[in-house]
Amino acid sequence: MPLWKIAWRSIQHRSLASGLTAFSMGLGVALVVAVIVIYGVLNQTFMRSAQGYDMVIGPPKGSPLEVVLGAVFYSGYLSDTIPYDYFRQLETGPYSPEVETAIPIALGDHIFGMPIIATTPKFFTELRYLDRYSYSFRNGKNMDAGGDFEAVLGYAAAQKAKLHLGDRFKATISKHVPSKEFPEPDMFTVVGILDPTGTPNDQAFFVNLEGFFIMNDHADRTAIDKVLTRKSIDRGVNEETTSPDGTASNGNEQKNGNEQKNEPKIIKRADHRISAILVLTKIKEIAPTIIKDSRGMDEVRIDRLTAQKLDPITMSLGDRLVADLDVQVAKPTYEITRLFEMIVGRIQTVLIIFAIMVIIVAAIGMMVSIYNSMNERRQEIAIMRALGAKRGTVMSIILLESILLSLGGGLIGMVIGHGLIAGVGPIIAQAVMVVVNPWHFQLAELILIPGLILLASLVGYLPAVVAYRTDVAQSLNP
Repeated sequence: MPLWKIAWRSIQHRSLASGLTAFSMGLGVALVVAVIVIYGVLNQTFMRSAQGYDMVIGPPKGSPLEVVLGAVFYSGYLSDTIPYDYFRQLETGPYSPEVETAIPIALGDHIFGMPIIATTPKFFTELRYLDRYSYSFRNGKNMDAGGDFEAVLGYAAAQKAKLHLGDRFKATISKHVPSKEFPEPDMFTVVGILDPTGTPNDQAFFVNLEGFFIMNDHADRTAIDKVLTRKSIDRGVNEETTSPDGTASNGNEQKNGNEQKNEPKIIKRADHRISAILVLTKIKEIAPTIIKDSRGMDEVRIDRLTAQKLDPITMSLGDRLVADLDVQVAKPTYEITRLFEMIVGRIQTVLIIFAIMVIIVAAIGMMVSIYNSMNERRQEIAIMRALGAKRGTVMSIILLESILLSLGGGLIGMVIGHGLIAGVGPIIAQAVMVVVNPWHFQLAELILIPGLILLASLVGYLPAVVAYRTDVAQSLNP
């Protein structure tokens, strides 16, 4: 009979004690698995999602990390807003020669537990997710430039909200103005549903920025006929309008009839504000500018006063924006790397240390259990020796028993760990807009197998030595 079968029969003979021992070890393994998988998925998703943009321009209040988490990952609100005119300066103004793409976004409130992001149709045509993939639509199409109240839904958002093409939903405006529901004219219509991207965009509601501005005007002025611009212009309202090519005109200006029908016109009031601007630059900066803080530590944040002291000739685009405008510039990849190295990574280390301690305690319990059973098994071992089994064979059986218990505990821990991930996955998705599924697997989990075998060999060594030294003649006596 193979040695592993003899060891397995011994485990079956003490099924209750063996089961509890394996389960206690499985709990420690489950915690290690959960920590490794959750950290790995978060790290991969955050890093890959952050690679889609060279810089994010946000309000001066708060920290660069807050700007990145709010504008890229839609986790929380930004502490302030910036003028819409800053986007114009990047798109067609003095900074445009160095800018490949600039996309404005305005963060709204949540609907169905998911964030509302106001942006332009160029978000889905000019940007790439995970740094290289183009957006595609599972159903429908992109928003039109003149589709004030059109919306595009992320794949997961459409599934959770149970919305389809043509469905309409009410939205709420940004937290910077009083939150309220809007009447029927301000309902957005779903015109497109994205394919899954594996980014926080899967769980977002994207609405047309023009409709977002109309809602803000509606909230501030309460007169919807003042912001439904085409009707206002036709009635001769003397307000500045902006066409898609960025040129301004007066509401009373004479226009060709066909152009007036086909070319959308939107009122761009000076008080319009947005949350942030996503920027792709033509010249890629290798690293952000580093300065020293008061404690001598490296600090990436450049305030306006510091930027104004830099040499204008050698200043990067980000430094010039900070010096000239009341903004801060965040580098998503740098901020996320620093977040995981300085905060999340340390938390992971602490949790893994606690999990390893649980495994060690369970291993010691397994050693004690096998050692205590040796007194009951002296006659069994003596009979094996009398039948011709060598000392090394008996020792191998005890070590195999310890290894089988450890691997069984490891298997139980894998199942419990991934089940734990299934339980906390929705909580993580709601908190940081990252989906962690129970079938996510990290290569680091494979390290547990040789680790458990090594640990089992160590804790099984003492009982194996006891079995090795068993005196046959003395043990056979009644």
